Amino acid sequence: MPWFMIDIEADGPIPGDYSMIELGAVLIDPEGKLDITFHGKLRPISDKYMKEALNVTLTSRADTFGYDHPKHVMEKDFDRLVENSKGRRARFISDNNGFDWMFV
Repeated sequence: MPWFMIDIEADGPIPGDYSMIELGAVLIDPEGKLDITFHGKLRPISDKYMKEALNVTLTSRADTFGYDHPKHVMEKDFDRLVENSKGRRARFISDNNGFDWMFV
């Protein structure tokens, strides 16, 4: 069964009020090797942001407006995960499940 390590970056602490601005997924293969399978940058969906949160990604608010539309990024991510899962049920892990998953 494929395992994917997921990590996101956001411009604030909660979805809806703030936006997920980066999403990465790494496939961990059966031999334990890592293969970067996806990285996307998402345009904000709200007007709110915290400069401190953006500082973590070394980006500015203006930079984020040049990112891709979130719908396109998520569709691309889904297609990539399906492709790498090869019809098997995928499992997802994260270093901060509560934060990352509430955005994903």
